[in-house]
Amino acid sequence: MQNVATAPSGEEVSLAERAYRAIRDRLVMLEIRPGAPINEDQLAQSLGVGRTPVREALKRLQYERLITTYPRRGTFATDVNITDLAHISEVRLELEPLAAAQAARRATAADRAVLTALRVELESEGPRQRDAAELMHLDLQVHRAIYAATHNPYLEDTLVRHDNLATRIWCLFVDRLSDMAGHVEEHGPLVEAIVAGEPDKAAQLARSHVEGFEKAIREAI
Repeated sequence: MQNVATAPSGEEVSLAERAYRAIRDRLVMLEIRPGAPINEDQLAQSLGVGRTPVREALKRLQYERLITTYPRRGTFATDVNITDLAHISEVRLELEPLAAAQAARRATAADRAVLTALRVELESEGPRQRDAAELMHLDLQVHRAIYAATHNPYLEDTLVRHDNLATRIWCLFVDRLSDMAGHVEEHGPLVEAIVAGEPDKAAQLARSHVEGFEKAIREAI
């Protein structure tokens, strides 16, 4: 049984979550390059937290295949392997349509408000006016909002992890993608179908979106 004195406080838990999200997104966006060493002290300093929250975050990120640890060598950002694309897409082709349909069925008023705000953001400036980093951040936000609207934590967790891995591949080939803005624009009709409570249409659009992503990456290779 854990000693009360050594149990993590609420502040430490929240700091670990903050560290996890920050480091995760640096890895996903390739701000920490594939194969780069992970330095706990540097991360703690840049995030303004102690080493304990960073260590907790790194444990989760290893489980999510974003970092890997080698005995006597250290911890590194995982490489981006294009051969993983088929495996990731296989999972997403089954689960993205399910998530979109469930979000259309279960989204609360709060979920719909978040999704509507993201759709407005998509249309306010237009994806073609944004740079690659902005587009990818927006893409991640839309996907994560859809997964949250399923109100199935297991489905949400699985899809967040696979979307993160897919985004790393996207970032690696971003300079070669011919119509990245068009890919992000596809979110508009998908979000509209979810907000309107149209599960079949949402599922169909989600499947097409994943198929289009894999095709675009393969054409860029």
